[in-house]
Amino acid sequence: MKGIILTGPKHSGKTSAGKALASIYSCDFIDLDELILQRTGKTPRQLYTESVNSDGSLFKQAEAEAASYMMTTLASNSAAPSLCQKPTCVIAAGGGIIDNPEALTALKNSGAIMVYLNISAGKAWARIANSADGEKTGSKLPPFLQTDNPQETHRSLHERRAAAYLQIADIVIDAEDKTPEEIARMIQARLKTS
Repeated sequence: MKGIILTGPKHSGKTSAGKALASIYSCDFIDLDELILQRTGKTPRQLYTESVNSDGSLFKQAEAEAASYMMTTLASNSAAPSLCQKPTCVIAAGGGIIDNPEALTALKNSGAIMVYLNISAGKAWARIANSADGEKTGSKLPPFLQTDNPQETHRSLHERRAAAYLQIADIVIDAEDKTPEEIARMIQARLKTS
């Protein structure tokens, strides 16, 4: 098994569950957003904000380059197929990678298992609103949610992306109200039976 890629909406638990899953398998954990920061010196939010017309093009380009770099590195480091079912790494993708065809293609073509962490729009919105970058702290919402009706914008985006993620997922995990450790164990159990 080359790798496991966790996908899903912002604040679905990809990073925390990914770290827990990597711990179970004693393998590397890679956060795609962190890799973008390492490679560009800027956060995804900074790149998105700096894009012309606020279209996110700088971020999408950096995300695609990071995904391609990561998958090329993963492929070159993989030895002969393992006799055990241990992944070489666990990867947390950004919540909007489904809207970045170039980055998504790099991930899908890697042979890694795509796991979708499914949570409701309401749960995702509550986590965004209560997070360090949410409204309740006085900070701004992510650029793509800075509209006249952020919650409705989020709901519409969440539903569209959820349908797309379901189409590409190898495994779907109900991550609603689950701890990162519970999510990791659920993924491990599904991998054993697939």
